[in-house]
Amino acid sequence: MTELVDQAYATGDFMELMFAHAPIGLVVTENRVIRDCNPTFAAMFGYDRSELQDHLFNILYPSEEEFANIRNRGVKDLQENTGYWDERVMARKDGQMFWVRVRGHSFTPDDPLQRAIWSFADLSKSRPYQPLTRREREVFSLMGEGKTSKEIALILGMSYRTVEVHRGRLLKKFRATNTASLFQSLGTLAGPHVVNSGQ
Repeated sequence: MTELVDQAYATGDFMELMFAHAPIGLVVTENRVIRDCNPTFAAMFGYDRSELQDHLFNILYPSEEEFANIRNRGVKDLQENTGYWDERVMARKDGQMFWVRVRGHSFTPDDPLQRAIWSFADLSKSRPYQPLTRREREVFSLMGEGKTSKEIALILGMSYRTVEVHRGRLLKKFRATNTASLFQSLGTLAGPHVVNSGQ
């Protein structure tokens, strides 16, 4: 490793060094297939890098249903801005569920998932995983983005009343009296909520 570092500083070419030692997971995809990833990404999910290369992303999701469902989230943002972010639950190799913050950039905005690069940050220290249904996780994630129940209903294709039912279940499940205390129970959502092109 010392040789790689010395060579990078001697030549001024830091691309390999950044990819190999970035403190966040980085992955390059083609039609939702992992073409390559950095060691941080592989370790985050409990795999060797070679185990993930050229594999469909579905092995990192709690279920096939969630893998299929997440496909359409963010496609519009990727088309319009080439950038997207969200927070979601994913699965390690041993089956352990954990929250991650995902940011993406598409190289092909007309077909956003054809070629893209993604970063993954492990949120498990600040937000321990709690057993929630897929819909509860989606509602919680969108609430954290500041979306109203009406906006969430439109995004998820459900009625306003159904969103309110999910919100009520979340509050009851975690004995929270309001949205702020719910976030405190599940972990704080923080940071910028829009990824603009060029970021």
